[in-house]
Amino acid sequence: MVNEVDDPHDSVGSWAKRYYFANRAAIETVLRPFDLGSTQWSVLYQLAHDGPTLQRDLGRLLHLERATLSGVVTTLVRKGLIGQTPGSDDQRQRHLQLTPAGAALWERLPDPMAIVRQIALEGVDPADVEVAIRVMKAATERVTAHTASAQLPR
Repeated sequence: MVNEVDDPHDSVGSWAKRYYFANRAAIETVLRPFDLGSTQWSVLYQLAHDGPTLQRDLGRLLHLERATLSGVVTTLVRKGLIGQTPGSDDQRQRHLQLTPAGAALWERLPDPMAIVRQIALEGVDPADVEVAIRVMKAATERVTAHTASAQLPR
């Protein structure tokens, strides 16, 4: 069994959460001059790399709640960056695709993930990064599998 840290604010989970929030704030700072948020950028990234996608599939790919994705899509449509067309099989479903304006913006955008990763990991031994990735990936997979098969204790 893993030894518990005396200070719960100095645990792996606590630092993972802190890193997530710091990382997200830095990404938002990079994207602010382009009037985009990180979730909007994620939608544009997916459409730029995978092409037109059903809105429901995009939600699953990005792990977004339907209501959250709906608001992001509405904003990106209003900005003229993505377009929606009815699905061929189900008219209630929407295909999303970059508009020409969205594609042009995408070409100008910096990669906020790369910028923040460079800042965060500058001077860190690549072997340490590999260990961190391996540990967090394994921990995430175990918790996900456990949650899928049983309730977590309260």
